[in-house]
Amino acid sequence: MDVDVAVLGGGPAGYTAAIRAAQLGGKVACIEAEPKLGGTCLRVGCIPTKAWVQSAHAYHDARETFAKLGVQTADPSLDFGTVVSWKDAVVDQMTGGIASLFKANGVEWVNGKGTFTGANAIAVEGGEDVAFRSAIVATGSFPIRPPIPGLDSPRCVDSTGLLSQTEVPARLVVLGGGIIGCEFASIFSRFGTEVTIIEMLPHLIPTEDEDAGKELEKAFRKRGIAQHLSKQCTQVDDHGGHLTVHFGEGETVDCDLMLVAVGRAALVEGIGLEAAGVSFDRKGIGTDDHRRTNVAHIYAAGDVAGYWQLAHTGFREGEVAAENAMGHESTFGEPAVPRPIYTDPEIAGAGLTEAQAREKHGDAVVVGRAPWVAIARAVMSGNTTGWVKTIHESTYGELLGIVIVGPHATDLIGEAVVALDAEATIETIADGVAPHPTLAEGVKEAGLVALGRAIHLPPRRR
Repeated sequence: MDVDVAVLGGGPAGYTAAIRAAQLGGKVACIEAEPKLGGTCLRVGCIPTKAWVQSAHAYHDARETFAKLGVQTADPSLDFGTVVSWKDAVVDQMTGGIASLFKANGVEWVNGKGTFTGANAIAVEGGEDVAFRSAIVATGSFPIRPPIPGLDSPRCVDSTGLLSQTEVPARLVVLGGGIIGCEFASIFSRFGTEVTIIEMLPHLIPTEDEDAGKELEKAFRKRGIAQHLSKQCTQVDDHGGHLTVHFGEGETVDCDLMLVAVGRAALVEGIGLEAAGVSFDRKGIGTDDHRRTNVAHIYAAGDVAGYWQLAHTGFREGEVAAENAMGHESTFGEPAVPRPIYTDPEIAGAGLTEAQAREKHGDAVVVGRAPWVAIARAVMSGNTTGWVKTIHESTYGELLGIVIVGPHATDLIGEAVVALDAEATIETIADGVAPHPTLAEGVKEAGLVALGRAIHLPPRRR
């Protein structure tokens, strides 16, 4: 098969790139080995995980929130079989949607494992080989498994393995307090599992704003989620029916299942990059702002390119790579990238964290914080955990970042992305007219606090 653009990988970056290249008039083939399109995100990552998040929220609301709002229900119970079926139905709908989009846009899906055999050819195991003028590598990433004795036990699973469970484990140990680990810890705690987190760094979600990490730790403690921070796992013993996890200085905890969530690595091995002449290292494939590799007609996008491990950045990178592969001029630039975390409470950030802002601007940084307990819509929902924090520099008032902990944080952060991309000032945030009563008022109120002009809160600056 001869094509204008060959895309290796059918995940968020890959399928977006394939569709965009076809929109621009290219003959396009997307090579994907899995039986469904969508990559890790749609099949065994973002989409099924967040479907479980919705089930966890619903179960929690039925047990603890509805009665507070005057809605009386019978004693709710969790039907995990239905939880799994709902998750699978959502995945089927979304992956099927990608297949339909391929058909509508004229993208050829070559189902098989693809390997570069040269700078202009991909051999496909079980499918037709593809010759191309340009190619886009979008093979994604895979879960890292550290060399800890006993971690090869079938009871030690990665996120894919955890999503395939058909029963709720009574006891779950989560190795890794990053985003994936904390999201699953939050979900299974709501499902009734006794959850323990082991994290080698001093705080949960260590790449996020430190205040957000501390807020999550406090919320998890209230929920009974055990946290062993600044501790390393040293060994796992499989007793057949359960595990004993060793960590720290001689400490142990027993569990029925262990989630290994210590990070993901770019999938660069075994896809023939050497034959194509493409340079890569353990972090991924190096690219420029056009997502062009060292081989002028080969591009890379998504997790494999080593910038962010986020589906939404993969979408944009795929578009950029496709446009350049089709002869257009497109760059990724430096957009504000939202960082959603689907724990309970939700967390989201965009722009700089407070620590990053102070490292860059020193003392010329002002922070405003509005707690949800002061925002009417949050109070009436019965969910007032957390706050909105705005971060700006004091010389020109430039908005540097926004961090949100609490209800619908992952939805609200879109407002911050628009403001940051528009190079808005803190005055823009504070002087905007927020609809009342809404959660959006929390963003405005945090801006007013930063300026010392709070109406519903005492001014707080630091």
